[in-house]
Amino acid sequence: MTIPNFDKIKNLGQLKKSGYKPQTIKEELRSNLIHKMKNGGEIFSGIIGYDYSVIPDLQRAILAQHNITLLGLRGQAKTRIARQMVDLLNEYIPVIDGSELNDDPLAPLSRYAKDQIAERGDETPVRWMHRSERYTEKLATPDVSIADLVGDVDPIKAAALKLPYSDERVIHFGLIPRSHRCIFVINELPDLQARIQVALFNILQERDVQIRGFKIRLPLDILFVFTANPEDYTNRGAIVTPLKDRIESQILTHYPKSIMDSRMITEQEARIHEESKTKVKVHDFIKDLVEQISFEARESEYIDSKSGVSARLSISAYENLISSAERRLLLNNENSTTVRISDLNGIIPAITGKVELVYEGEQEGSLKVAHSLIGKAIRVQFLRFFPDPEKMKRKQESSPYQKIVNWFGEGNSVDLLTDVPRGNYEKTLNSVPGLQDLVKEYHPDADRDTTYLLMEFVLFGLAEYSFLSKYLLDTGYQFKDLLSSMLTISEEDDEENEADSF
Repeated sequence: MTIPNFDKIKNLGQLKKSGYKPQTIKEELRSNLIHKMKNGGEIFSGIIGYDYSVIPDLQRAILAQHNITLLGLRGQAKTRIARQMVDLLNEYIPVIDGSELNDDPLAPLSRYAKDQIAERGDETPVRWMHRSERYTEKLATPDVSIADLVGDVDPIKAAALKLPYSDERVIHFGLIPRSHRCIFVINELPDLQARIQVALFNILQERDVQIRGFKIRLPLDILFVFTANPEDYTNRGAIVTPLKDRIESQILTHYPKSIMDSRMITEQEARIHEESKTKVKVHDFIKDLVEQISFEARESEYIDSKSGVSARLSISAYENLISSAERRLLLNNENSTTVRISDLNGIIPAITGKVELVYEGEQEGSLKVAHSLIGKAIRVQFLRFFPDPEKMKRKQESSPYQKIVNWFGEGNSVDLLTDVPRGNYEKTLNSVPGLQDLVKEYHPDADRDTTYLLMEFVLFGLAEYSFLSKYLLDTGYQFKDLLSSMLTISEEDDEENEADSF
């Protein structure tokens, strides 16, 4: 409810004359959501990929005036959604000035508020509380106590006010009572001890608070939003059944279902310096490659699917990719550069730090798994730009890659170094016969930067399809003929076996 010239209302008497009527927080959310839906207002801005799944479920829950659990793996915007619900609250609401519990002047709750009204009547001072103040968030950890959430007796207050411990004014209220008329969010609810969850159930169901023997009936007006990870839900912890039963709507979140949605999230969230944006050019298909890595990670047999692969992997990887290209620019004192395929080596720290490996993955090692994910992403995206090398081999068709492969088969190799300046990079790629002709055949309209990027992409793609061998060097990659590389490895193994026999 919006009151004209609300900022001129300073006391209870003026508020009564204004025509103000109390609303519960769930009524506020419902009425403001209805208004936005009718008038085409933006709801949950920046939440991408949930238009036909999560957001409709949220709207239904708000219209039904439900408490909500957001259930999903890490990095699925659960907390971001909860924080944006504040935008559906009234911009300002009146509270009794000095009240710890945000008392509504026409529906006082605390002893302090009732005493103020009894003593001062219509002169009771009123202040206006902005919706940004009406959000409380608590991360559930095993050490969270009843005192933190509900409250405890404060001996210092008792001494200062010369009150006996039987007086309820000695209570120091916890986060939940102080969130009266607010949105209260508990992240990772299953990590909260069962006895604490029982206390929450009591507040949700009975609306009473028990603190050190005090039984105070506080009809708290709170929208509870809980977040939980499905793995925690079943393994590390659990939501106690009575509490789960009282949370009316459980909404399942998910990862982006398309590369485009994933890219939009990354571009929205990545923190790229303005100078970097002007000096470092990133081709769209490089952005798609970064997102494909996350998609491959979510399907990988080496990575724990129950733990999930956060959208933060793509975001951090993209930031590292830009930094890798910018580092080369600085080393070579150039004014601009383009992100290369070989720059993907610079995103390894973003991958290894954000995936939980299963036993097989631990055996392989995080570094090897990261390189494998990059390789699989290149393999998938390669087919968007060039013919399938394997398909041509199976059908025994004339391969557009044959000239390139033959050149390597003659004993030639290419060292594609990450930090070389643009001129050296282009010279190296031009040294491979047929490489530029292949790109021109399939992408005749590509500009110069894109042409060289696709030439590099061909080498990486052929390596992933086992037409060439690829070796990781300290400063880049080396490409060789596959057969000669296999013979070299075989000879080295024979030498080692002979040495072992002596």
